[in-house]
Amino acid sequence: MSDLRTEPPVAQQTAVEHTSRSGDAATGRRHITRARLLVLSAATVVLLAVPLYVDAFWLQLGLFAFAAAVAALGLGLLLGHAGQLSLGHSFFVAVGAYGYTFLAAESRTLGVSHQSGLALPPLVAAVLAVLLAGLAGLLFSPIAARLRGIYLGIASLGLVFAGQHVLFNSEPLTGGFNGRNVPGFSLLGISVDALPGKTLYVLGVPFGREEKLWYLGLAVTAGAYLCYRNMVRGRPGRALRAVRDRELMAGIMGVPVTRYKAYAFLISSMYAGLGGVLLALAFGRIVPETFGIALAIEYLAMVVIGGLGSAAGAVAGAVFVSCLPAVLERYAAVLPGLAPAGSDGVSPAVAAKFAFGAAIVALLLFEPGGAAAAGNRLLRAVRRLASGQRARPARRTNQSQQ
Repeated sequence: MSDLRTEPPVAQQTAVEHTSRSGDAATGRRHITRARLLVLSAATVVLLAVPLYVDAFWLQLGLFAFAAAVAALGLGLLLGHAGQLSLGHSFFVAVGAYGYTFLAAESRTLGVSHQSGLALPPLVAAVLAVLLAGLAGLLFSPIAARLRGIYLGIASLGLVFAGQHVLFNSEPLTGGFNGRNVPGFSLLGISVDALPGKTLYVLGVPFGREEKLWYLGLAVTAGAYLCYRNMVRGRPGRALRAVRDRELMAGIMGVPVTRYKAYAFLISSMYAGLGGVLLALAFGRIVPETFGIALAIEYLAMVVIGGLGSAAGAVAGAVFVSCLPAVLERYAAVLPGLAPAGSDGVSPAVAAKFAFGAAIVALLLFEPGGAAAAGNRLLRAVRRLASGQRARPARRTNQSQQ
């Protein structure tokens, strides 16, 4: 009788085990959150310290990555959350780049050609260029509201060809085939361009154009990332996903489908325009062929490799696609199987395209969610491992007490 009284009931024992597992899971989530905050803090410190330790090549590469990441966030929103395929993203990037250049530059005559400009303050020119790209997306939205899938992709591809024609033939605005120089950026009286006789030193390190643009690109990319996360987690994001998954049911539930499709193209094109402004500042001189069909395909590769609808995945895909060709070219002499540009063999540019294709095929076969889904799976595995290691000692203690 004493043994029966001391043995806990089955229901009570099950409740105790369930409570123990819940507590372990909550503890695991807290540890994961702390680990994420720690990683985020460390990454922030590293990114802020990069200009103090690396040379101009890596800083320039980082500027291209920032510009690509901002534009890729816009395409990720359009494709991943709104379900609208766009092959014309490079057109909106060109609108932002050339819009900033025209609005910020002064009119001048070079030989027999004349280049127009409004000479607006750089910050005002950048904001207006982003709004101009958004207006272009809004004007295209009535077409996007009536098409889906590959048909929308083909229609948006027409924007690239039309844009190339305009860029090559509007010499007063774009400079034609030769392009035009991009005016420097200044904010609060601080210019990113090097001034004669004036050199800014930070901790003994001279800060030139690349160093200043690095912090500008980092701030803009961080702001675009946070705006993206807040947008997709709120009501607009839920409405866009409803339109993507069940357009008819979303309309029945009261979601204005046409309005949200226009909203998606508006925001996506504004992100592209902002990325175009950063890209123009990174290049210093822009030419029309930069914004052709190849760039549109690269943006599509960024969001597919990173993971549709994932902000972190879009940034990771942008870094991978924008940086790999330059890195391979820099180390072509020491990497096996690569030949420097202009010599016989596989050039770095061709090798990078093979790498992009292989990454897309591998992810579609083994992880359709892209790099973001692979990272989430790894985090879940770490969480289960951490929870299991904490649960085993507790289970042994309970068995010893019984």
